Formats: sequence, C-alpha cells, structure tokens
Amino acid sequence: MSLRVLACLLFTSAPLLAASPALRTELAAQLAADYPSLESLYRHFHANPELSLMEEKTAAKLAAELRDVGCEVTEHFGGTGVVAVLKNGDGPTLLLRADLDALPVREETGLPYASTVRVKDLAGDEVPVMHACGHDLHLTVLVGAARRLAALKDHWRGTLLLIGQPAEERGLGARAMLTAGLYRLYPKPDYAIALHDSATLPAGTVGTLEGFIMANVETLEITVRGQGGHGAAPHLTKDPVVLAARIVLALQTIVSRELRPGEPAVVTVGSIHGGTKSNIIPDEVKLQLTLRSYSDDTRRYLVDAIARICRGEALAAGLPEDRLPVLTLVENDFTPSLYNDPALTQRITGVLSDWLGSENLKPIQPEMIGEDFSRYGRTTEKVPSTMIRLGAVAPKTWHEAQRTGAPLPSLHSSKFAPAPEPTIKTGVTVLTAAALDLLAR
Repeated sequence: MSLRVLACLLFTSAPLLAASPALRTELAAQLAADYPSLESLYRHFHANPELSLMEEKTAAKLAAELRDVGCEVTEHFGGTGVVAVLKNGDGPTLLLRADLDALPVREETGLPYASTVRVKDLAGDEVPVMHACGHDLHLTVLVGAARRLAALKDHWRGTLLLIGQPAEERGLGARAMLTAGLYRLYPKPDYAIALHDSATLPAGTVGTLEGFIMANVETLEITVRGQGGHGAAPHLTKDPVVLAARIVLALQTIVSRELRPGEPAVVTVGSIHGGTKSNIIPDEVKLQLTLRSYSDDTRRYLVDAIARICRGEALAAGLPEDRLPVLTLVENDFTPSLYNDPALTQRITGVLSDWLGSENLKPIQPEMIGEDFSRYGRTTEKVPSTMIRLGAVAPKTWHEAQRTGAPLPSLHSSKFAPAPEPTIKTGVTVLTAAALDLLAR
C-alpha cells in the first residue's frame, strides 16, 4: 500500500466525533449570541483598511481580540504579522490563517461602513484603500472561531496556531513569516487551513476542491533592445517596436502549440512601453508579462520557451548577440501554486457536509489567481494544507444574477460588497467544525 493511499485511509476513516447534533446546536446558539459583536468587528475592519506591509492597526486590533480569547500572542512577527497560540493539552497542532491587508481601490459599494481611507503608499503616492478582497471577513471569522473553540475546550485537545498574515496581496507575507521562524519558534502544524471568500458563491455555502486550486504566479520583464534612429530612415535602424510585436505574437503559440492540450497555463503580456515620439525609432521597448501554471515543470517550461522565442526573433531580425533581449524574473512577485492535500480536503469536506448539509457544498473549479497560503504546505515539513472557498454573495443577489446572467462584482472590484450574514456565521462554523474534528478528543 502506498503512503498516499494509507494517508487517505487514515484521514477519511477518522470518526466525525465533532458532529453530534447536541454540539451543533450548542455552537449555533453560541454563534447567534456572539454575532452582533462579530459584525461590529467586521465593520471596523472594513472601514479601516490598510495596505500590504502597512497593517499596523489591523494587526494590533487582531492581537487584542485574540488575547481576550486567552491566546498567547506575538506581534510584529515577520513584519506586521500576528501569531497566536491557544493550547489545550496534548494533541495535534492546527494552523488557521487569515490575511491582514487591503488594496489600493476606491470603494464604490455605498455601504454605510464603506471605507473612505486615503493614505500614502510605500512609494509615497496618495491612494484610496479598500478591503476589496474580503480579508476583513477572514479576520472576523478567525476571531469568531477562536472565541468558539476557547468556549468549547471540553470537546478538543491540542494546539491552535492562529496566524494574522501581512502582505498576501503582494505574495510576500507567508514567506516573511516562515523565514522569521514560524515553524521553528512555534509548534509545527500537523494541518493548515485557510478560508477565502468567493464572489461567485452565495453566502451560506462553501466550496472545496482536491489538488491544485490556485496557480503559480510569475512576473517576467523583457527588455527588447534594438538600434534607434529616425522614423523616416528605418533601414538604418533595428526597430525594437517591430521586434517586440513579433515577440508578443510568437508568445501566443507556447500554450496553444507547445504544451500538451489541457495543460493549464497562461502567458499574458500586460504592459508594453517604448518610444517617445512618432518619428523616432527607440533603442528599446519594455514588456511585462504574467505567467500562470499549476505544475512546477510547466512553470519552468514557460520561462525557457519565452527565452528561446525572444532569442530566435531577435536573431531573425538581425540583432547581434550583445543586443539580444534581456529577461528578468521578478522574484518578489512569485507566488507558488496552491495544492489542496487530497486526504485532508476529503476529510474536511465530509465534516462540512455533516455540519452544513450537502446542499450547501458547491463544486468549484481551479483558478489561475495566486494565493501565498500555498507556502505553508511547501516547506520541508510538508504540512498537509487546504483552502476552503466561503460564499459571500447575498443569496437574493446571487439568485437574481443566475436568472438574468448579469455579472457579479468580482474580488478586487470597487463594488464588491460581501453579505456579512450568513457569511460570517458560515465561516466561523467551518473553521470551528474543522478544528473540532481534527483535534477531537
């Protein structure tokens, strides 16, 4: 029997001890009583967003809430990160992560608690700030789950490792916390779970998926060099604008003609800049690309194929070796793909089906967006991890969109407005139920 098959059997055959009707009723009653406080906390987070690497007040507020629960809390870990530990005897360790940061977006939801915040970003530019990705929901749900698990200590044993992570939107926070020694200075997790709200699922539902759920995200910059001159004498130049255009078109064949059909990948040229005036052929043109994939082999292939195409097109255009395009991978912009451990995901899916009802578990598809929660499962410790999608669209709004085909505001939209209830209650139930099962006595 393979280790993976054995692991699946161990995970999925575990009894769902946390799913008794009496316990579900008790949790629902506690959550109903606590909900007004949680919605107030959510509104506070929503109205007071902070940008990546600048989440000082958000982190302090989260730290205070988790101290009130009885956690041992460390602030300013890996920058503005928060680490909270709640111990309850011997047993496994479960990591639960929420993210702190917001986005430079001007809110247009019309909510009474909408953000009006404007700040200077790290570059010194004044920008609006909004929780357009739902991290305020994630924080509120983490606090709610911590409260409920502290109140239900008779039903579980082990350690909760609660993470308030900075800079998810920039793909920097998880790496910073791990580099700072998260797994060395605190109990090493046996499991790691995160929620991420969904702008396509109705509130009260969740989505789970085994295997790859989000992508490798890579930023590649290409400097296309040439030999500039007068626009009226192109024969005396090596035009980098034309060469850049040939490269952009050739790149479109990588996914369509070089990868095995069905292998997920994206090569997008999102930015092209070159030249200053209509009658001047410039010396160079700059391209910026985003590359998306799931497997590390495909990730490497994309970069190698782009380098080959750039070199080949430049040589075909008559460029000498010392004027070939220069390719630069932006290391700080890389986020590895997110892989939901199949055995852990199967087990959690069974738990949630029992707690929420199978009708509230929705099928989801993998996406080509990035999420640095992936890093918690990619260390040498190989911690089994899974991310659960939390429906956040008001049910009435969702059903109307299904009826009319009208698009819903997406994550990162200035009009994205989650429905606090039942989203928060569902999220707290999800994390609490998962913890009660994984840490069952």
